[in-house]
Amino acid sequence: MTDQLKDKIAIGLDAARKRTRALTESVDNDELVQQHSPIMSPLVWDLAHIGNQEELWLLRDVGGREPVMGTHIDQLYDAFKHPRRDRPQLPLLSPTESRVYVDEVRAKVLDVLESTPLEGRKLLDQGFAFGMITQHEAQHDETMLATHQLRTGPPALTAPQPPSPTINPATLPTEQFVAAGSFTMGTSTEAWALDNERPAHQVHVDAFWIDTFPITNEQYISFIDDGGYDQQRWWSQDGWNHVNDANLRAPLFWYKEGDAWFRRRFGYIESVPPNEPVQHVCWFEAEAFARWAGKRLPTEAEWEKAARHDPGTGRSRRFPWGDASVTTEHANVGQEYLQPSPVGSYPESASAYGVQQQIGDVWEWTASVFTGYPGFAAWPYAEYSEVFFDMGLRVLRGGAWSVDPVACRGTFRNWDLPIRRQIFAGFRCARDAEGSA
Repeated sequence: MTDQLKDKIAIGLDAARKRTRALTESVDNDELVQQHSPIMSPLVWDLAHIGNQEELWLLRDVGGREPVMGTHIDQLYDAFKHPRRDRPQLPLLSPTESRVYVDEVRAKVLDVLESTPLEGRKLLDQGFAFGMITQHEAQHDETMLATHQLRTGPPALTAPQPPSPTINPATLPTEQFVAAGSFTMGTSTEAWALDNERPAHQVHVDAFWIDTFPITNEQYISFIDDGGYDQQRWWSQDGWNHVNDANLRAPLFWYKEGDAWFRRRFGYIESVPPNEPVQHVCWFEAEAFARWAGKRLPTEAEWEKAARHDPGTGRSRRFPWGDASVTTEHANVGQEYLQPSPVGSYPESASAYGVQQQIGDVWEWTASVFTGYPGFAAWPYAEYSEVFFDMGLRVLRGGAWSVDPVACRGTFRNWDLPIRRQIFAGFRCARDAEGSA
């Protein structure tokens, strides 16, 4: 089992690194050191930060090795010491130095992996430390994808178009009913689950209805055409203030010519596909659409119950479709298409309640503020989750097309400010069931 686990870890580390290389080698060194948006780091910072976190945890902590370049670079790549807007002014490693650094760290990490027993210490049990770092790199790959989307200039990334949907969404109910009752939320058994996913606990959820599919571009255009951005009644006061201060009129990267909507996607200009889940909308926009539609955003507990709970057995699944790991039959993940797939593309994704495409395609905004579960314990460091609790950040669930499968599961939690639109986020709606408490 140990050899199989080490093989799995090595494969995961290599897959993440191949993606990192593709994202940083697709542009020249001048673009690597540029800041394409004040809310994002230069790509070269992300590259060296990935290597520095790997060094701190896997070389120095797990392996007991000496620093590769000395400890002076640690503060340069500490995400809490320097806001993103300030990072271009730091004496960062050059692109060449960064590549040499991350390659040297990785070679030493593989040596540590080969020689280290994956037992006898909580950080090593079931390879957790290696899984944590693999997920960390995958998450920064997604961050770098967002930076690529924000950059201007000719396309640097390419990918095929998603295949046509295999079912017609119009043949299915638009909503699915979830009966009242308790379910097991979170996990205490998922080997590489992060601290904010733990522990498993019982949550009672009143009966509700939830959309079968995420909200599509076509549906969102109806909201725009009906004056959604012009009528304060659909917006919270904070949302209305933001929509006016930021002059929001449509999802980020959209523009209109005549009666047609277009978007810029990784340097390409294209018509907005009607049946694709809408993305690049902030939490305030999702909330306003839901109110316009006579609905609301689901709570995080509602989202997870609809995704994981099996009313037939009473247990919670790892994924909506069951316990089997995600495949291309289940979801659009892993940067395969550089965009969401049309609704109706993954009938095998259906949860026990019939809800589809909850994993992959777009992160889904929920109504909930990010906080810890009952019994939460920060581990292995408070800065991963705990420092963000109860600050008004909203929870996103499900993962997007940009998410690596290693960081995508039914319990995985993401969070961001309610104004953020550069992330690959959309949403689906919910509503109370009549007569529910």
